[in-house]
Amino acid sequence: MGGMTTTPPEAAPPSRPARLALVGDRSPSVRSHQRIPGLLAALNERHGLAVDPYWIPTQDAELPGAVDGFDAVWLLPGSPYRSEAGALAAVRTARTRGIPFLGTCGGFQHALLEYARDVCGPAGARHLENDPSDAEYGDDVLIAPLACSLVGREGRLRTVPGSLAERLLGSRETVERYHCGYGPVPGLLPRLEAAGLRFTGHDTEGAARVAELPGHPFYLATLFQPELSGDGNDPHPYIRALAEAALARVGSRRTATASPGPA
Repeated sequence: MGGMTTTPPEAAPPSRPARLALVGDRSPSVRSHQRIPGLLAALNERHGLAVDPYWIPTQDAELPGAVDGFDAVWLLPGSPYRSEAGALAAVRTARTRGIPFLGTCGGFQHALLEYARDVCGPAGARHLENDPSDAEYGDDVLIAPLACSLVGREGRLRTVPGSLAERLLGSRETVERYHCGYGPVPGLLPRLEAAGLRFTGHDTEGAARVAELPGHPFYLATLFQPELSGDGNDPHPYIRALAEAALARVGSRRTATASPGPA
């Protein structure tokens, strides 16, 4: 056994841009969608993070393998989506296959919905924006109208010490921009936490605003919209971190391809 080592090889530098799936129903009326091209260009120009974006409508995301080959998945704002099933399929693929994932606004809501349905129940967990004709609250309602709408508002965010949310921000507190009228109902969240999902960012009243999944290469979801941070010329730390995780995946896959098999 001489000469063998148990130390894994370092990931090779990326040989190509990271392929980024932008899952959402692109619309000129959604401000965050308008900002995406500039933010992705800034990732490369200001931070040397090259990503190759592909917009995938939620209806297309329903198709088997729709996001399998991507290096990262970003489920964007713009709900109600044309296809709830497509949005959930994108989250599920990223979660179960270790693909770096970021969900913002509607992406946060559907990340929670997917986790409830596929991991810890109830299997019929509901999002009332997707079914406005049935607005009665029950034990299966996970996402419902917020008591105070956050459309066009800013709010203070407090992160959990040691969490990914805190480490990326470099701060316990920050102010973020929202544009949503729906959020999680607190009653079901302990069940999601017991199954492994962590809520690591909260508003000043303790309402969950950030979720992450320990053990996943990169899984972060925010009710606020980091796309709207600042003037749009420098991507929010969470967006930069998604690009970094995607490029790390490119490098790791390159290393795995290049590594010789066992002697």
